[in-house]
Amino acid sequence: MIFGLTPLDRALGAVLAHSVQTPGGKLAKGTRLGAAEITRLRAAGHDPVMAARLEPGDVGEDEAAARLAAALVPAIPDGLRLTRPHTGRVNLVATAPGLLSFDPEAVHQLNRAHPSITLATLPPLARLAPGTLVATVKIIPYAAPAEALARAEQAAARARLTHLPVRAASAGLILTLSPEEGGKLAAKGREAVATRLRALGIALTETRRVPHEGTAIAEAILSIKGDLILILTGAATSDPEDVAPAALRAAGGTVARFGMPVDPGNLLFHGMFGARPVIGLPGCARSPALNGADWVLERLACGIEVTDDMVARMGVGGLLKEIPIRPAPREAKTG
Repeated sequence: MIFGLTPLDRALGAVLAHSVQTPGGKLAKGTRLGAAEITRLRAAGHDPVMAARLEPGDVGEDEAAARLAAALVPAIPDGLRLTRPHTGRVNLVATAPGLLSFDPEAVHQLNRAHPSITLATLPPLARLAPGTLVATVKIIPYAAPAEALARAEQAAARARLTHLPVRAASAGLILTLSPEEGGKLAAKGREAVATRLRALGIALTETRRVPHEGTAIAEAILSIKGDLILILTGAATSDPEDVAPAALRAAGGTVARFGMPVDPGNLLFHGMFGARPVIGLPGCARSPALNGADWVLERLACGIEVTDDMVARMGVGGLLKEIPIRPAPREAKTG
């Protein structure tokens, strides 16, 4: 591509680099200059003009963006849509709740193909909602070298950018009430959990309020309905042998892990009851703010196995935003 001041007698087919006012109106940047546009520019005294001229082996920005997007998602999956190419950009937008899945190393390789060829994405396993901008392909100048574009297309195909749909349709919530807790706190917790579930398109089909006692929790686990079982205790779970995880085992379930390197959200446990995932929510789940429970809930809702290693890796990036109203700050008071 040749970029710079271009005499009008050599500008046919060139791309205008900057918007120009003419008596017939503005010619916008990115305009492909035909005979009529050149006549207007000459009449307005704009000669030469700043323009880009494509050479053999160059691929125009919109064609390049469309090709790269097509390689990235060759068959548009449910839950995603591509926008039409415009000024060298194609956006990938979510149309349904879910998580974003792709190979980060392949995206790195794509972005190494040439500085003119770029792909920006949300982080792996980012939560998606209808309308979420998932990724954007952008060709920086007005064209990209064909050889570099071919390498980028190969990397895009390896990236396997996909939408993981929410598979759970319903959830049941067990709220345990400690003797000193009022119903107001339980109601707040229920509403926060219901809001989280709605964002994923999951219905909260049943809520059980039981005493903070092992037998009562176990009985609720045995009978509550829902694809997911959520437990929010009135007293914080502080050990794998504490009341709620012990109740899950007493009911015939298993505890996969207690505790996670995400703050807020440390005091979470998760496991299984038969084929149904169980999440023992930390107390911070009563707040709508992002916490570790969101990451576990989203993955389980999408049918992803939450392994011990996966939770351990959440520590990188797991120090979440401080909550000003949080009753237990991370730093001890001095003085």
